[in-house]
Amino acid sequence: MIDALSPAVRAGIDDAVDGALARIRDRARGLGEGFDVLAAAVTRAASGGKRFRPANVVAAYQAFDGRDEGLPAVYQVAAAFELLHAAFVVHDDVIDHDLERRGAPNIAGEFEVRGAALGADATGRSDLGTAAAILGGDLLLYEATRLIALADVPSTVRASLMGLFDDAVTVSAAGELADVENALGAGDLGADDVLTTAHDKTAVYSFDAPLRAGAMLAGADDAVLTALSVSGGRLGLAFQLVDDLIGAFGTTVQTGRDVGVDLRAAKRTPLISLARQSPTWDAVSEALAVAHTGPVAVLQAQRVLDASGARERLATLIAGTLDAARTAASDLPEPAHRLIDQLAVRIGERIP
Repeated sequence: MIDALSPAVRAGIDDAVDGALARIRDRARGLGEGFDVLAAAVTRAASGGKRFRPANVVAAYQAFDGRDEGLPAVYQVAAAFELLHAAFVVHDDVIDHDLERRGAPNIAGEFEVRGAALGADATGRSDLGTAAAILGGDLLLYEATRLIALADVPSTVRASLMGLFDDAVTVSAAGELADVENALGAGDLGADDVLTTAHDKTAVYSFDAPLRAGAMLAGADDAVLTALSVSGGRLGLAFQLVDDLIGAFGTTVQTGRDVGVDLRAAKRTPLISLARQSPTWDAVSEALAVAHTGPVAVLQAQRVLDASGARERLATLIAGTLDAARTAASDLPEPAHRLIDQLAVRIGERIP
């Protein structure tokens, strides 16, 4: 289970991720100093973290009695989901115009500093940082795809894994684009639209696809994969809804960025959708309109959002979504059901 992955399994995941990053650095050699620097920055961007997505792959494999001799291929597939996550994070920072991640310069931030050292003006530094981050994310995305394509598994399994990975990339991209469009504030968004965006951004690549990949590698049948998809989708939606709460109310440790980052960016999350339904929406709207101006304005926006009841209602929605994930897994073998329950507990514990 996710809580009982052995140190050897954790090391196997880490070795697969580190090996893929080492390959990126090896390929960069001889292609120019800047590309060497980029490969090193990509490594830093993809290093560390909880690595729960690859852990989901391996935990699902073990929950369906996957054999130890198959673990090397499982680790490779698991690493692909970690690199995919890293690619999305790098590109997300470009979308959000962020230069830091977890209190340190991200790829764009590192290359803005490099641009300054090369004598570039502000525009040139920004252009270099953006280009480096986009290319760095591209390298991670390609390497993730390569890991799936070359996994040492039967060709039919590999084809199915590629289908899962295709869904993970495509649905996540659609969700991210919808999130950016929603932030423009053009027109009223229904609650279903906002929840669909929240689901698509995270659920498939973080839970649905990794859990199904692990089960698929263990030889699970279509009925099991369908049930896992439903449970994984619910877990992923709940995870993103918690992220929305963290983006509004979380600490810098939780967000890796400024407090109230989503409020500053005027993101139209499910939290804001719920606030729109409250009698105090006018006050909330006024506070959100100036949240970008600084910490005091963010604090006021947090206060009026809390008072609107939206925070409590979203927490209730998260609890119901996690219960739905458990229910969808009720007919799965006991180890798999226990895995879903453990994941649900972990997600609930993140609520700020």
